[in-house]
Amino acid sequence: MSHPSQVTDVAALKEKIAAELAAVRHRSLAYTDADDELLMRQHSPLMSPLVWDLAHVGNYEELWILREVGGITPLRPEIDELYDAFKHPRSGRPSLPLLGPDEARKYIAGVRGMALDVLDRMDLAHPDPLRAGGFVFGLVMQHEHQHGETMLATLQLSREPGLVQEGDLPPGRSPGLAAAPEVHIPEGIFVMGAGANPWAYDNERPAHRRHLCGYWIDRYPVSNAAYAAFAEDGGYENSRWWTPQGWEWVQSKGISAPLFWTEDGGDWWRLRFGREEPVPPDEPVQHVSWYEADAYARWAGKRLPTEAEWEKACGERTYPWGDAEPSLDQANLAHRAARPAPIGAFPSGASPYGVEQLVGDVWEWTDSWFQPYPGYRSFPYKEYSEVFFGEEYRVLRGGSWATHPSAIRATFRNWDLPIRRQIFSGFRCARSED
Repeated sequence: MSHPSQVTDVAALKEKIAAELAAVRHRSLAYTDADDELLMRQHSPLMSPLVWDLAHVGNYEELWILREVGGITPLRPEIDELYDAFKHPRSGRPSLPLLGPDEARKYIAGVRGMALDVLDRMDLAHPDPLRAGGFVFGLVMQHEHQHGETMLATLQLSREPGLVQEGDLPPGRSPGLAAAPEVHIPEGIFVMGAGANPWAYDNERPAHRRHLCGYWIDRYPVSNAAYAAFAEDGGYENSRWWTPQGWEWVQSKGISAPLFWTEDGGDWWRLRFGREEPVPPDEPVQHVSWYEADAYARWAGKRLPTEAEWEKACGERTYPWGDAEPSLDQANLAHRAARPAPIGAFPSGASPYGVEQLVGDVWEWTDSWFQPYPGYRSFPYKEYSEVFFGEEYRVLRGGSWATHPSAIRATFRNWDLPIRRQIFSGFRCARSED
């Protein structure tokens, strides 16, 4: 199916938007289909209780679709501050007078019904940028999908089994039987950032020309087996591989392996959604921080790619393979399975340069700080991007197995603190030309 932003017929576009809204709500309700105690409990100070996320997506929808665009009188103005992500840190949200699960479900259902009424009467050709092409619906939809991924991270931290659906993935290809493990990207100018995509975020804009020297980038993300070799070689015990801040973090927190990994008699095990299992050697490593990714790259004699290098490797397309929506043989997205796919599982998803698995499987840390592009303009609100710019957050690219296709593209920029690893994060390496 076409991405909603690519549908030109107004009736078809509205029908598509309504279908996508239904799909994302089905996902949110599925991840919160659990007993009230689990939804109300905080499973980690890094994350909100699941019931907060559930009501928050509805409150966000009310703010932007009902009030900002629809001009509708606030339904529950007294809860706005409770669900404002900037008013209360995640660690303190359990103490707030949050809506209970049943009340939250009733609230978001009411908001959705009114949002569909706004969609029905909206002029999608209106010059207002919130209305044009249905931008506000893309804003709300992507936001809810992002919280769907956040909910999955919370469910992983809960360590409770049986809450997350499994699925099948294609087999991988042995890197030794494929092409060279690195791909050369030649020197030259490329266009970085979002162009015509009307649903791209402000931090992806404006599109601009960038010159890059030639470089090499890994064909695949770093695998569990490769990362285990780093750990087994004393990677966590040797300060030479770490930045001073990273080494302090490792020492103070007693870090010795990726999050959820344990070693038993020389074998690596992981906890995945409440189940203990051997670490699959051929999957991309996930749940690693930027510090760990950077240390591995140094140990391997390489470095992390900049986000410009990562994006250029995609080939200046909506997705590495082209502009068509992801198919099952191109990427591991949308919680097809609750884990990354094996290395080499998607040869048809390769970029024109031959770089594979750039989209899906794991978010990939880059060496870049989250900074604005030249000519950046905040829209529709500064708190989405602008307040995070600086040298505190590192950029991640590409999405993970938990990311929905409507919330990812080659230009999409994610960001997080370099210590974070509860997210579905991995990486690949790069190196400059000799």
